[in-house]
Parts: sequence; C-alpha cells; structure tokens
Amino acid sequence: MTKERVVVTGIGPISAVGTGKDDFWQGIVSGRSGVKLVQRIPEKLRPSCKIAAEMLDFDPSQYMDHKAVKRSDRFIQFAIAASKLALADSKLDLSKEDMEKVGTAVGSAAGGFQTIEDQYGVLMEKGPDRCSPFTVPMLIVNMAAGWVSMLHGAKGPNTCSVTACATSAHSIGDAYRIIERGEADIMFAGGSEAPIAALVMAGFASARTLSTRNDAPEKASRPFDKKRDGFVMGEGGAILILESLSHAKARGAHIYAELVGFGSTGDAYDIVQPCADGAGAARAMKMALKQAGIQPEEVDYINAHGTSTPLGDKAETNAIKAVFGEHATSHKLCVSSTKSMTGHLLGAAGAIEAAVAVLAIEDSIIPPTINYEEPDPDCDLNYVPNKAIHGAKVEITMSNSFGFGGHNCSLVFRRFKDAY
Repeated sequence: MTKERVVVTGIGPISAVGTGKDDFWQGIVSGRSGVKLVQRIPEKLRPSCKIAAEMLDFDPSQYMDHKAVKRSDRFIQFAIAASKLALADSKLDLSKEDMEKVGTAVGSAAGGFQTIEDQYGVLMEKGPDRCSPFTVPMLIVNMAAGWVSMLHGAKGPNTCSVTACATSAHSIGDAYRIIERGEADIMFAGGSEAPIAALVMAGFASARTLSTRNDAPEKASRPFDKKRDGFVMGEGGAILILESLSHAKARGAHIYAELVGFGSTGDAYDIVQPCADGAGAARAMKMALKQAGIQPEEVDYINAHGTSTPLGDKAETNAIKAVFGEHATSHKLCVSSTKSMTGHLLGAAGAIEAAVAVLAIEDSIIPPTINYEEPDPDCDLNYVPNKAIHGAKVEITMSNSFGFGGHNCSLVFRRFKDAY
C-alpha cells in the first residue's frame, strides 16, 4: 500500500507569548518573554520559584459557552481554543467532510491539575457529597482529545498520548502515522497543559528543577547559558491541522510544510535525568532523519527541547553533536530554544515548538534563544543568541521533545514540494 504524504495546513498556538498564529509568531520572532511573577497561586502557597509564563488574559468564554467552561478544566479549555484557532487558520469547512475520516490526537502530561487541587479541598473541607459530579471528566488526561472530538464532530481515530514533556510531539507523530496509513484524511494533533497550580509548582521546586531568578522573571529562562538555574513553568498549548497531501491539494489548501520524519525512543536510564551523553535523544533524531530520507547536513534548524536545566541542555547538546557532527560544531546548524520565551509547557511543549519549526520554514526566519548572555563550555553550538535570523535558508527543520521517564521524540519538517 502506498503511504500517504502528510502536510500541515493549520496552526493554533495558545501561550503567554501570544494567542493565535500571527500574534504568537510575532512574539517569538521579536524575542518577547511571557514570564512574570505568578498571579494565580495564593502568595502563601508560592514555593521558592515565584515566576511562570502565565496566561493572565485568557478568556475561555471566547471559545466555549458558560456551561462548558464550568464543566471543564483549564487544560481542556486551552485545547478547545487551540483547535478552533487551528481550524480557522486551515480554512477547512468540516460540513463538507466525511467526519469518520477526521480524527484527534491531543495529549497532556497530567491533565486537570487545578481540578485535583480544588476538589481535594472540597473533599477535606465539606465532605465527599459536595465534590463536583464533573470531577473525573474534568481531570482525566484524555478529555482534551475527547472535547476536541465532540466539539468538531470528529468521528475518526481519537487518541491521547501521555509521555511527560514529549506528549504532544508524540501526539503529532501518532497523527502522522494515522494519516500515512490512510485511516484518516484530517487530524487535530497537539496538546495542552495548565500546570501553574500550587501543588505542581511546589513539587517541581522541591526537586530543584525550577529557576529561582524571581527578581528578573523575563531573564529567568536561559537555555544553554552558563548561568541557567532551572526551567520556568509555562501554560497553554497548540494544535496543528495535519492532512493527507491528496486531501489538502484537492481542496486547494495552503500548505505550511510537510511532516516527513518521526523518531521515538526510550533512555531506559533514570526517572528524571537524561543520559549524560544524550544517547536516547540522539537515537530519536537519527530515526526521524532516516525515516525522512534526509542527511544530517541537510537540516537547517533545530527547535531544541532546551529547558534551561544544567543537565538537560548539556545532554541535548551532546546528542546533537553525536548526530550532526561537523555540521553542528561548525555552527552551520542553527539551534534555538523558544522555551526561553514561552516557558516550559510540559506536555504541550512539543506541539507549540513544532508550530515554531513549521513557521520557521514558512517565513524563512530562525527564532532566537533569548537571555543567552554567557557561553557555557559544555554547550558550544550556534544557539541563535537573542535575535532572530531573517531571510535565512530554512528548508528542513527538526523539533525535539524529551520527557521524564526517558521518553524521546523528534519530528522533521521540510518545505513542501510536489516532488523531491
């Protein structure tokens, strides 16, 4: 059976840097930081890290009716908003589609963080009979995919990956395979996360993984910089509309890029720490390139996982060197981390960064790593410091996502052509 080619035709990002493709991309290209002092967590419950990339202006009622808002967690609301933005951007008319060939692959690392906190408080203070009957469907991870499917009437494959910070990258990879096999023509693919909650922040802070640069929030996320001291939490999400090439061409869709490679591996090493040599990450990158039929030196830009943690950034640098060799060490290969602006969206990070990798191709712009001030001898690649590169050659990009538990995922996109 001939495999279907898979293209990106719609982009719907939601983040503290910007909402919607144009606002988000303008923020990323200009180096806009979304990190500020946390507002949603009561001051007495804020841990040593008091900063995050928080979406203070997000209004779910712009995307859902009042009843739906009351019955859904924030991570679900982000997914619904992202799906509507992506659909509008794609200019798809679902009333003309076979909805059994439209599917969803939308993930989250942990689902309804805030609902768990809120309903546990109700349980302890008022007793079990006062807990909301919507508690379980508000908190379970698969309900972002469920709501997106129901909202749009998508009756095709409906899946939810959960692989920590690689979640939404795996969701995009899973959707890619579904279309490639001919099981769907269209997929809503991506993820959402709403982790700025007291318990989550406290847990990460206790593990000493969060930055405590509270006096300069916008400078706190500094991937690959020598003085990085941990990641900064972010919230939001992104959905991409993936289509089979035949379906996209038949309706005259605008094609942003083609998804051509998907690599997925396991470290089998540690519950939180990456392999120091980045071996698992390197294997994911090699797998994605092999499947795409692309040589390492053909890649123009990597959107790195780049969390701003001392161990993680070093391990990813080692992995990139192992895969790309002289192409990377000569600084011909551009590598940047947009988490320096968006913060770390956990399970939604892969999707919003895949959107960046696609838009880099669309506009021939390589986004920067902001807050890069002091080089680290252990991180010595071209991290596109502080300013975007306009008018760049961007034909092929890669997006990396790695998660607790040793989950590694790499996606490869290339500029669309009828034939290569």
